[in-house]
Amino acid sequence: MYQQEYSPPTASIQAKVEVIDLAFLLEDLPKLLNSMKVGAERIQAIVASLRTFSRMDEAEVKAVDIHEGIDSTLMILQSRLKGTHERGAISVVKNYGNLPLVECYAGQLNQVFMNILSNAIDALEENSQNFSPPHVEASKTQSAADANSPQNSFASPVITIHTARISPDRIAISVTDNGSGIPDNVQQRLFDPFFTTKEVGKGTGMGLSISYQIVTEKHGGSLNCVSALGQGAAFRIEIPISQGST
Repeated sequence: MYQQEYSPPTASIQAKVEVIDLAFLLEDLPKLLNSMKVGAERIQAIVASLRTFSRMDEAEVKAVDIHEGIDSTLMILQSRLKGTHERGAISVVKNYGNLPLVECYAGQLNQVFMNILSNAIDALEENSQNFSPPHVEASKTQSAADANSPQNSFASPVITIHTARISPDRIAISVTDNGSGIPDNVQQRLFDPFFTTKEVGKGTGMGLSISYQIVTEKHGGSLNCVSALGQGAAFRIEIPISQGST
């Protein structure tokens, strides 16, 4: 409108336009505003995920959507799932069943998801030498199962989350990775307090122990691990749908 009303511009105005590169600003401004919008939406999503994860206002037992808790945990761990110079990005496969709302201590159960998913990521990072580098793709002739097999030197790191209603009053959540697996002697002590196989400063040995306590004592459920060397590891949580049914 300004250009229409005051055309042609005076020499001083034209000089100022050239100094500030107005054409570039006009072209770049929509991109900048869109980038700001995307950034604001991402911040909003992270804040919402943190709120869902912590459930600070829900210290008592409450019926919640288990999948929301898992998704919020994955959002918080998103930076760890990204690819590095040593491995490609960790894929997360969600096989969510049709679950009802589950009565639980939501904040504590989300902490269990955090501990188990963090351990799965740790296992995949430790096994990074057996995965294809970020710039190497698996052969297109391989099946999906072969491409993600732990024995395949061109496998991609994958975490699979499966949820299901296994009985009228009980659900199960399993988290499986295609890492190198856990030796039998380690599995026997997996849920012991202060037990860890990580380097000093990288783990307290309390994550799985606390998770076991939360699942079994607070929710009347069970937590176990099934693993074999070269076959990855699967952690399975079972809890009642209603705390009145424990």
